[in-house]
Amino acid sequence: MMPDPLLAAAGLVKGYLSPAGYLPVLASLDFEVAPGEMVAIVGASGVGKSTLLHVLGTLDRPEKGTVRVAGAEVFGLAETALREFRNRTIGFVFQFHHLLPEFTAVENVMMPLLIARQPEGEARRAASELLALVGLQDRGEHRPSALSGGEQQRVAVARALVRSPRLLLADEPSGNLDRETGDRLHELIRRLNREKGITVIAVTHNERLAASCDRTLRLEGGRLVSC
Repeated sequence: MMPDPLLAAAGLVKGYLSPAGYLPVLASLDFEVAPGEMVAIVGASGVGKSTLLHVLGTLDRPEKGTVRVAGAEVFGLAETALREFRNRTIGFVFQFHHLLPEFTAVENVMMPLLIARQPEGEARRAASELLALVGLQDRGEHRPSALSGGEQQRVAVARALVRSPRLLLADEPSGNLDRETGDRLHELIRRLNREKGITVIAVTHNERLAASCDRTLRLEGGRLVSC
């Protein structure tokens, strides 16, 4: 028997008002991802890939349709419950790392745990373990300005994983990196997917990252089609 999907979206509709009128972005879109799967979403610039990722990650709401993550119909949750579910179940990595410049690498990784009111000592230990996992065990006390672009993105990956999410959403994670550094980041994400069983959905223009995924889908005309 096939396992139940970790994420299942059905009938997603989303658009925006523009000077020219209503601009449809998602058109009755359906999408499922199995537990432990790594899926790439590709498509032309401006077609709505980031919008889709934001809806799947509950950062934005669709006009119509449902999203179920780990069995929960997420948009049926009250706002406080939705926020806690998102913080516990979903990790995010964006093109720009969004690290807090005044805090060290380990403090940046600790932040989601501190917000969840975990004791500082426990949060620091968990953050340090994740920095070691992404190869930054010796850079924990450095602030972002003292780290390379690739190191900053690895800190962002560690921060995304610190609450042990089941789903990692990555929006052009290597888009701001050179080819060699980007390839190392792709290898890291793929290794975490394989070794930790984390389900990954990556929006990308990078053909090498897409090729490393289990499946690649293209967003066209508001719907996903197989490549």
